[in-house]
Amino acid sequence: MSIKQGYLVFDIGTGNARVAIVATTGEVVHVEREDVRYETETLYPDSRYFLPDLLWDQLIQLAKKALVSVPHVAIKAITSTSQRQGIVLQDQDGHSFIGLPNIDNRGREWEKEIQDPDFIYETTGRLPSALFSALKLVVLKKRQPLLWDKLVTFTSISDWVTYKLSGVLVYEPSQATETLLYDVQKKEWSEAMCARIGISPDLLPEIKASGSILGKITPFMANELGLKEDVLIIVGGGDTQLAIESTFAENRDVVIVSGTSTPICRIIDECSMDIEGRTWTNSHTHKSRWLLETNPGITGLNYQKLKNIFYPNESYAQMEEEMSKLEMIDCISVLGMYLTDEKNASKKGGFIFNAPLEQNLSRAHFVASALWEIACTIRWYFDQLCEVTSYDLPYVWACGGGFQSETLAKFVANLLQKEVHIRQGFSQASVVGAAVICNQALGFNDASSGDIKVIAPDHGHDDLLYEEWKQAQRFFSKINLSYSN
Repeated sequence: MSIKQGYLVFDIGTGNARVAIVATTGEVVHVEREDVRYETETLYPDSRYFLPDLLWDQLIQLAKKALVSVPHVAIKAITSTSQRQGIVLQDQDGHSFIGLPNIDNRGREWEKEIQDPDFIYETTGRLPSALFSALKLVVLKKRQPLLWDKLVTFTSISDWVTYKLSGVLVYEPSQATETLLYDVQKKEWSEAMCARIGISPDLLPEIKASGSILGKITPFMANELGLKEDVLIIVGGGDTQLAIESTFAENRDVVIVSGTSTPICRIIDECSMDIEGRTWTNSHTHKSRWLLETNPGITGLNYQKLKNIFYPNESYAQMEEEMSKLEMIDCISVLGMYLTDEKNASKKGGFIFNAPLEQNLSRAHFVASALWEIACTIRWYFDQLCEVTSYDLPYVWACGGGFQSETLAKFVANLLQKEVHIRQGFSQASVVGAAVICNQALGFNDASSGDIKVIAPDHGHDDLLYEEWKQAQRFFSKINLSYSN
């Protein structure tokens, strides 16, 4: 078997950690994965954390398995990508003592204490919330001073991985955007935001662009992984941004990334913000571009859970086959997106269907209703994005594991009345995007943009069903209001 050149890519998502080997052509050769293990901190009502040493042991074991499985790939470089808003904290000895993931909401009870949100939005491109890293640190300082006193620096999860491999600690811009401490327009740390939130700039690592070469792998890690000592370590980036890189989308395009959540992003070449705060403005891994993003929050996770309930022993292919035979959407689900400004709150949801139960109602209807809800949330937030920045192109790009479902892709095409373009490698988009930036860093032209599948919309609109879904959302919003009173 001929030897290929390729990359080792670490990808730490919200639910699981993956280590992949990707050829310079963009072909994903092998993937190993395990669930990320989280703990709960009882001092906060909605907190999660992970132990960096434990996660690192997982990652190294996954990397070893991957490397042994494909000895015919010569590793030229290593990079990483990860969930956004997640951070790892370090002490003065360089030990990583706690990790705070994106699902850690320990800062929620302090959200309302933050003043002048308009200034924060104008500087950082997002309104303050517990989602973002700085607020996790603020509450750590308030409620766990012993941990706070240990803190010397912190970085994103993806940058922590490259630090462990190279010994060089940096913060990449697409990840730094998620801290509330970064000036998204100037592309630098904001001293004004540090002062406002009460975090010393001394805690912040050097900003280093995605695709920068940090240096060679440390001799210790080269020996641990059985790699040559000339393997390069390359700065990665946020998983959404690298997923977008995998599509080879251009300026002004819209890209929908369907995973645990579903970012809907417009690529722009000038930094801009919505005066009404309906979008986030993000740094992109592409140096001269930004992203305008809307995001309905948790979407794909609901689909995965319903698969486990209704099809625990069957394949996704069988689900797709059963859903393809449905003539109508006879069930509407409300599983997590609400037409309200309140995010991350405990909510009631459910299914609405004709009563008494009709004979033809099947498990496929319930799963299809979850995909329909994802498509409707995409339509809702796509329309919101278009209110901020008009979009007249006849297509959108799509990537991420959610688009393995042809049913979802067709729902989206029909609701948006746009062609949905899906490029080869879409289901491992962040990993393929990592190979793209490595090729750019090393000057390789091997990466293939791959074949493109085009899902065309049917003539006419599904507006009546979309309106029915919105009515169901409002119905459950009223129910939730009664629970909160």
